[in-house]
Amino acid sequence: MANVQYTEDNIRSLDWREHIRLRPGMYIGKLGDGSTPDDGIYILIKEIMDNAIDEFVMGHGRQVDITVEDSSIVIRDFGRGIPLGKVIECVSQINTGGKYDSKAFKKSVGLNGVGTKAVNALSEYFRVKAVRDGKEKEALFSLGVITKDSKISVSKEQNGTIVEFRPDPEIFKGFRFRRDIIEVQLWNYAYLNAGLKINFNGTIIQSKNGLLDLLERRTKNENLRYPVIHLAGEDIEIAMSHGNHYGENYYSFVNGQNTTQGGTHLNAFKEAVAKTINEFFKKYDRRDILASLVAAVSVRVEEPVFESQTKTKLGSTHMAPDGQTIRTFIGNFVKEKLDNFLHKNPEVAKAMEKRIMQSERERKEIADIKKLANQRAKKASLHNKKLRDCRIHFNDSSRKVEETIRNNSTLFITEGDSASGSITKARDVQVQAVFSLRGKPLNCHGLTKKVVYENEEFNLLQHALNIEDGLDDLRYNRIVIATDADVDGMHIRLLLLTFFLQFFPDLVRNGHLFILETPLFRVRDKQQKFYCYSEVEKQEAIRKLRGKPEITRFKGLGEISPDEFSAFIGDDIRLEPVRLDDDTDLDKVLSYYMGKNTPDRQDFIIDNLRVEKNDLIEGEAVEESVEVAEVAAPVEA
Repeated sequence: MANVQYTEDNIRSLDWREHIRLRPGMYIGKLGDGSTPDDGIYILIKEIMDNAIDEFVMGHGRQVDITVEDSSIVIRDFGRGIPLGKVIECVSQINTGGKYDSKAFKKSVGLNGVGTKAVNALSEYFRVKAVRDGKEKEALFSLGVITKDSKISVSKEQNGTIVEFRPDPEIFKGFRFRRDIIEVQLWNYAYLNAGLKINFNGTIIQSKNGLLDLLERRTKNENLRYPVIHLAGEDIEIAMSHGNHYGENYYSFVNGQNTTQGGTHLNAFKEAVAKTINEFFKKYDRRDILASLVAAVSVRVEEPVFESQTKTKLGSTHMAPDGQTIRTFIGNFVKEKLDNFLHKNPEVAKAMEKRIMQSERERKEIADIKKLANQRAKKASLHNKKLRDCRIHFNDSSRKVEETIRNNSTLFITEGDSASGSITKARDVQVQAVFSLRGKPLNCHGLTKKVVYENEEFNLLQHALNIEDGLDDLRYNRIVIATDADVDGMHIRLLLLTFFLQFFPDLVRNGHLFILETPLFRVRDKQQKFYCYSEVEKQEAIRKLRGKPEITRFKGLGEISPDEFSAFIGDDIRLEPVRLDDDTDLDKVLSYYMGKNTPDRQDFIIDNLRVEKNDLIEGEAVEESVEVAEVAAPVEA
C-alpha cells in the first residue's frame, strides 16, 4: 500500500453551501430528472411549501399561490412574512429559523433549519421577499451566494413571503417539472389542511373534507365494499375502506408531510385497526382484516423525528410533550372511534365482514399450495442462479446505509441468459441485482393469486422481491423491467406489467416500478461514438459525424457488450416510471389490453398501425408494425 500522508493539509472545512452542493443527497434524497415524485426538484418545492403551510396551520394566511414556468417556481404565501431583519439569515444560515421556538411553530415539519437553505444552495437563481406591515425586504442569490441585498422599503402588498427559485442544471441534469406530479403534491397539502386554498397556475386546489376527499378521489375508479369511514380528532384523522384489489394501500402523513415509507404512526394504525376489528367480530385473523384495505392516516406531533432529511419515514415513538406513545395515542383513538362507528352503522360492519370473510377463504384455499411454493422457492434460491443479488437492500436495517445508496437499490428483471449476463457483468454489485426470466411469463389477467404460487417464475420473483406479505420488507427500491427492444421484448414487458398491476398494484402506486430505456442505435466513426435512443437521435448523430458512419441497430440486450452496458445502467441510466394516475381504472385497462380479444381492441390496433420509413423496405416495415400492434393485444396464455 502506498505511503499516504495524513497531515493538517488533509483537513478541510466546508461552509454551509459547499457542504449541501457536495452532498445534496443528504438533504434532498435522490436527484433525478423530475420523472418521479421523489426526485429532488419536488423536494425543493416541498421545503418552501412546508413553510407556507406552517403559517396556515398557525392561523396566518388562507391561501398559497404557486406558479410554474418552464424551469422556474414562484411560491407566495400570505402569512406573517419573515421578520425583515432576519430574511437573509433565514435562507442562508444553517440552524437559523423561527421553528426552534415551539410556541411559534408547535407542530411543524421542518425543525432543523436546513430546508430553505438547501433550496438556495441548489438553485442557480433564488429570490426571497418578505412583506410585513407595509414594509418589504428582498434578496437575490445564485448557488447560495448573495448577489443583491435590497434595503427595507415601503410596500403596498399583503403580508407574506415570496420565494422564487430555478434549480441548478449542473446538479439536476436534464430535469423538467412534471405538472401532474406537482398537482398530486399540492392536492396532498389541500387534503391535510381543509380550507386551505392553493392557486396553482390559475387552477384552484381546495378540500373541504380532508382525508375523506383524498380517499374518495384516489379510489373513484375502484369498487369499494362500503362508503369511506372518516374519523377525526385532535391531532389525528383517518379514512378507510376495503376494496377488491390485492394487497394493502396506505397514504400516511405526519404534520402534513407525506411519509411514503410509513413509520411508527402507520405501524400503530395498522395494529390498532386489526385489533379493534378483531375484537368487534371476535374471530378474524390480522392478515384477512388488513387484506385489500385502503386507508389514509394523518397525525400531528411535536418535534417529530424522521429517519432521513427527506422525512419519508417517521421514527418518533412518543407524542410530545406529555410523553404518551404514538402507539397508545393512535390505539386509543381507533379503539374508541372505529368501534363506536361499527356499532352505529351495522350495514357497514356487515359489508366489512363479508370482505374479510372472502379474504379468509382465499387465504385458506391457497395455504397448502403456498407452503409447497415456499419450499420450492427456498430450495431454488440455494441451487439456481436466477437471482444475482446485490450487497445493499432498500430495507437494510442491519447497518447504517446512506439514504441515496439505499434509494438506488435496484433489481433488473431480464429475459434470457445473454441479457442477464451482460447486465450482471456491467452492474454495480453494491446496489444492483439481476433476476433472469426463463421464457415468456404467463398472462395472469383475470386469474387469482393462486397462480402466483403455482407458477414457478412468479413465485420466485415475488420471493426475490420479498413482497409476499406486502411492501414493508421490499428488498429493492427500484424494480426495473429490462427487455429487448423487439416484438418479443415488448410482449414480455406487457406480461410483467400485468403481473404487477394485477397482484401488487401498491408496488406501482408507490413508484417502485420502471422500464429500462436502452439505446436502439450506435453511430460511430474512427473518432466519435454516439448511442441513440430514437430515430431522431440517430439522425442527429449522423449529422454530427458528417461522413459515412457505421450504424448498429441493437435489438437484443445481449448484443450490447458489458463495457457498453455499464454506461446505460450507471449514473446516466434512463428509466421510464410506471405510474398510476388517480383517474386510472385499473380493471378496465387490464381487461382492454390483456383480456380476450374484442372488436374494440381490434379496431384500435388497425387504427394505430404505423409504417416507419427506415432501412427496411416498405413491405417489411408494414409487417413489423403489424407484429408490434398484435403484441399490444396478446392472446390469453
